[in-house]
Amino acid sequence: MAAFKTLVLGGYGNFGARICRALVSDEATRHHMALLVAGRDASQAKALADALGHGAQGVALGHGAQGVALDHQAPGLAATLREWGVGLVIHTAGPFQAQAYNVAQAAAEAGAHYIDLADGRRFVCDFPAAMQAAFTAAGRTAVAGASTVPALSSAVIDHLCAGWQRIDSIDICIAPAQRAPRGQATLAAVLSYCGLPIDVWDGGRWQPHSGWSQPSPVQFQRLHPRLGAVCDIPDLEIFPAHYQARDRVTFRAALEVGLAQRAFATLATLRRWGVLPHPEKLAWLMHHGGGALDFLGTPLGGMVVRVAGADAQGQPSRRAWHIAADNDHGPEIPCMAAILLARQLAAGQPLPTGAHTSTSLLPLEAFAPEFAKWGMVTDVVEE
Repeated sequence: MAAFKTLVLGGYGNFGARICRALVSDEATRHHMALLVAGRDASQAKALADALGHGAQGVALGHGAQGVALDHQAPGLAATLREWGVGLVIHTAGPFQAQAYNVAQAAAEAGAHYIDLADGRRFVCDFPAAMQAAFTAAGRTAVAGASTVPALSSAVIDHLCAGWQRIDSIDICIAPAQRAPRGQATLAAVLSYCGLPIDVWDGGRWQPHSGWSQPSPVQFQRLHPRLGAVCDIPDLEIFPAHYQARDRVTFRAALEVGLAQRAFATLATLRRWGVLPHPEKLAWLMHHGGGALDFLGTPLGGMVVRVAGADAQGQPSRRAWHIAADNDHGPEIPCMAAILLARQLAAGQPLPTGAHTSTSLLPLEAFAPEFAKWGMVTDVVEE
């Protein structure tokens, strides 16, 4: 059987490299998947591919990996994908906030499936309508936002609220470890909406909340309390309708070091005052200088999803799901949904044809082996 050729765009980056390692080392897929590590820098792509292609004793792992130079903004992308015989494109080259759908369009034209790790609200929320016709015509699957949100967050809510009569509120908070590796593109993405008004479903209506402003305390099961501030993600727009949430859907990010959290709040204030119109331009500086605060942090990060509503018997219920990721393994979590979906496609397991967000595509139990692999601990708490 011909190998299922998977191209990871941004394959040597913060998240792309993790996905490549997982796909090459996975016993279930490595013998029928050929991996292309793709990015603008051919030497970096080749170096990672060479490292991935052989085991510790120099033994080839399945079909191995190949590094290729590819600029996703250059013309002729569809022709290149077709020439290389790509069956799946995994797009990790963010930030996605300012991107169009040219990579997805090229994948559809080349007859390939498509998965991305986008966290940009407009990019993910507008994706199904924009790309449905192209992928339906191609008979292929396209999934936007195959990451912590909304793939994992929706899987958690589906698990916590199974059988419920209604959902009143959903509150999500991600708490990265201070010492965990962080990408410059990720920083640029979160800074892009720092201080801008974000539409949040609150009090049963849409209200503007300022990004990264006014941090408030968030409690965790296995982490110390942290200050969390409102961030703009697809869940804020998708979940009120998907879950018919009556009261609110919120999302916060809680940095481990309070000084860093207050620094973001200060940048938000400066933007609102018109003093700093483009805080995303500070991404390079913060990426290279952020390590100065690492001595104040730990390698422990996590996430919490809290829901409230009426259970199957109509009784008021409040539940929370927590995960704690130690040893700086937190950045593995955003990669898990894409890895799981890629394995399904490589194994010939069908996914819905057309273009979709990752909302409710994966059950929570599908993530359990990935959590265990990295020593992550989860808790469900009745509140």
